[in-house]
Amino acid sequence: MNGVSHEAEFNEGGVPPRVTVPRRWSWRAAALVALAIAAGGAILLFFNPSQYGFYPVCHFYLTTGLTCTGCGSLRAMHQLLNGHFAEAFRLNALFVLTLAVGGWVAARFAWAFLRRQPAKFTVRTSWCWLFLAVALVFTVVRNLPAFAWLAP
Repeated sequence: MNGVSHEAEFNEGGVPPRVTVPRRWSWRAAALVALAIAAGGAILLFFNPSQYGFYPVCHFYLTTGLTCTGCGSLRAMHQLLNGHFAEAFRLNALFVLTLAVGGWVAARFAWAFLRRQPAKFTVRTSWCWLFLAVALVFTVVRNLPAFAWLAP
């Protein structure tokens, strides 16, 4: 129309060039997240949730008197940070087992990030439903008298 050719903007296959975004923001974000995790871990390491009242409370437990899937997770994490794995497992077995999966996913993201590749997080729907079913069964079972050992 105006006599200017836009063909030079595309490569020989007719595909536009790849747009690159500077990585400096992603490094800052990763450093900020790592700092927040380290600070939270330090607080949880030195201040036992069983002894200090500034930690959040479970409103489900306060309302119903029943333990939910997450009840005991803070105390379990405190025990894990102090190296007491059996006590952490006793406080919330599902949380401790889920941490292993979370660590594996975090390691995959970190590896992709270090290799400057896009991190992909894909989970099949069936795995999500399976986890929700396990969490529901865990919640029900840990509130039964015969399985009181699962309650924190």
